Amino acid sequence: MKAALVTEWGRNPIYTDVPEPEARDGAEVATVEASALTNLTRALVSGKHYASKEIQLPAIPGVDGVVRLVDGRRIYTGAPGYAGLMAERAVIDPRGGVDIPEHVDSVTAAALPNPGISAWTALSHAAAVKPGDHVLVLGATGVTGSMAVQLAAAMFGAAKVVAAGRNAERLAWLRSAGAHDTISLGEQDLGARVAQMHAERPFDAVLDYLWGEPAAQALTALAAGHPAAHYHPTRFVQIGSMAGPTLPLDAGVLRGTGITLSGVGIGSIPPEVLGRARAEALPRLFAMVADGQLELRTQPRALADVAEVWAGGEPSGTRVVLTP
Repeated sequence: MKAALVTEWGRNPIYTDVPEPEARDGAEVATVEASALTNLTRALVSGKHYASKEIQLPAIPGVDGVVRLVDGRRIYTGAPGYAGLMAERAVIDPRGGVDIPEHVDSVTAAALPNPGISAWTALSHAAAVKPGDHVLVLGATGVTGSMAVQLAAAMFGAAKVVAAGRNAERLAWLRSAGAHDTISLGEQDLGARVAQMHAERPFDAVLDYLWGEPAAQALTALAAGHPAAHYHPTRFVQIGSMAGPTLPLDAGVLRGTGITLSGVGIGSIPPEVLGRARAEALPRLFAMVADGQLELRTQPRALADVAEVWAGGEPSGTRVVLTP
């Protein structure tokens, strides 16, 4: 069968012939209909992600996607060992999948769970967002960041959602999709805006998809704008590192404020939370996108184009989905 194949860490996959998978241990060979090209998928086969050790090369990338089971059911599922779904067929345990409503196409169904579950987990578990909260999203113009902005308002009832990002078109759209205010990175002073907003009404949660210098500026600004008269907890949740893996930060920022730091990623979420995400949140996300309450831009591409797509990157705010 045909598949994408990574033979060396950090090398782009090639489209080639690989052996047919064989059913084993209660799993079956399912037909793959779509697999999303996510940042996680790229990172895992770069060899630099902390979970790359779970993968043995050569490997077929593809963390999650949509498959058609032998009995005809169409499910969303994750790949065993964080790889294997960028192929015509894959070995899947049907018990770990989520049925997809007929009115949600396979491309959308493959693209939605990764950003949707990530955003839902960050908002519900790590940030503990509740109705009336004020939320700041750093890196809001990306796929997952924009999902977090929409869900913070529509699903969690945040009273104010501030979206910070670089893409002016996406920021303008986010104002119609749940953001009450925006910060244009590169054009506006992030630190000054965050400090001002935090002083007026403290942020209860910050979802950070950038890290690096923007996160350092935001954390410093939260401390500078922190109300002196009373303690106010601000939950800063680290999710992505598009602006860099490290940051310079004065230790006093954490000692002199109510800021707490936590992260969302593989290994940091309790199994029961992930279970609720699949059982409760994902069906609701499918329903929301089908009803037009949630917007997710996708770009379907043929699996045969994997080398070109991998090298070309992802259009801003759009999830590339590969179809065999």
